[in-house]
Amino acid sequence: MHMTLFAIATILPVALIGAAALAGGIWPWAALFYMTVFTALLDRYMPRLLPEATDGAEFPSGKILSVVLGGLHFTLLVTLLAAVSRGDVGLADRVVTLVAGGLWFGQVAHPNAHELIHNDARAARRLGRAIYASLLMGHHASAHLLVHHVHVGTGSDPNSAPEGLGFYRFCSRAWGGSFGAGLRAENALRARAQTPPPVWSHPYLGYGLIAAVVLAASLLLAGPAGLAACLFLALHAQMQILLSDYVQHYGLRRAVRDGGKPEPVGDAHSWNSPHWFSSALMVNAPRHSDHHLHPDRPYPALRLRGTMPILPHTLPVMGAIALYPPLWRRIMRRALARLPGRA
Repeated sequence: MHMTLFAIATILPVALIGAAALAGGIWPWAALFYMTVFTALLDRYMPRLLPEATDGAEFPSGKILSVVLGGLHFTLLVTLLAAVSRGDVGLADRVVTLVAGGLWFGQVAHPNAHELIHNDARAARRLGRAIYASLLMGHHASAHLLVHHVHVGTGSDPNSAPEGLGFYRFCSRAWGGSFGAGLRAENALRARAQTPPPVWSHPYLGYGLIAAVVLAASLLLAGPAGLAACLFLALHAQMQILLSDYVQHYGLRRAVRDGGKPEPVGDAHSWNSPHWFSSALMVNAPRHSDHHLHPDRPYPALRLRGTMPILPHTLPVMGAIALYPPLWRRIMRRALARLPGRA
C-alpha cells in the first residue's frame, strides 16, 4: 500500500495533464485542480502520517517508480510542446494545461530527479541530470550534490536563505550562485582526478548540450510557440525548484564552532512537512531533515522525528506564501521563534 500511494499520487496527474493536452475541455482544469486544490484539501481534511518503510524494504519498487517517472517526464514534455501547435484546443485550455504541467515538473519531476541524482546506479544519476538539463537547470544536479549538501545552512551555500531574505532576492542569488559554485566544485573534482578526464566529459557541457537539443526540438516541433512554451515550462519549474530550497532551509543556520567550522548537519537544519498526500506527490521530499542526515536513504524510508522543525503549512502552500514576502516573513518569524533555543 505504501508504494501504491506514491505511484497513484505521482502518475495520476500525468494522465490528467496528458488528456488536457490532447483533448482540452474539462481536463486542463481537472489537472490544475489536482495539482493545487485537491492536494491541499486531502492534506487538510484527511490528516494522517505517511507510513514509514523500513530501510531497504521498499527500495526495489521505489527505484522502479523513479525510473518510470523519469520516462514520463520526457513523454509529458514532448506531449505538452506538441499540444501548443494544435488548432483544435483553445488558447485558454493550452495555457491552463501548461500551468498544470509546469506544476508537475516542479513538484514531481524535480523531487524525483533529486532522488535519481542521489542514486548509486550511474544510469539513474544520468537520468536525473538529464531531467534537470531538460528544464534548463542542469547545473542544479552538480550544485546540489557538491555544494548544497556540503555547505547547507551556511553562507557558503547559495541555496540556504538566511532569515529576512525575501524569495525574489534569493532567486537571483541562488540561481547564479549555485551555477558558479557547482562549476567550481566540478572543476576542482576533475583537477583532483589521477587521470585527467577529457574536456568533452565535463558535466556542464552535457547540461548545455541537452538544453540546446530541447530548445531546438521545441522550435522544430511547434515553431516559435513551442519554443515559448518550453521556456515557460522551464522557468515555471525552476521557480518551484528554488522555492523548495528557499522554504526548506529558510532561517536555519549551522552554528560556527571555534576554528571557524560549522557544526555538523543535524535535524534542526531543514524544515519538514508531515502532510501525507503532498509528501506522496513529492516522493517524500518534505521529509527533508532525514534526507540531509542520510542522503543515500531511499525516499520511501525517510523518517520524521519530533526534533525536526515542522513548517506551519504544507510545503506547496508555504511555497505559495513565499511569493508574498511580507506574509511569509510574518508567518516564519513566529515559526522560528518557536524553535528550541530561539526564544
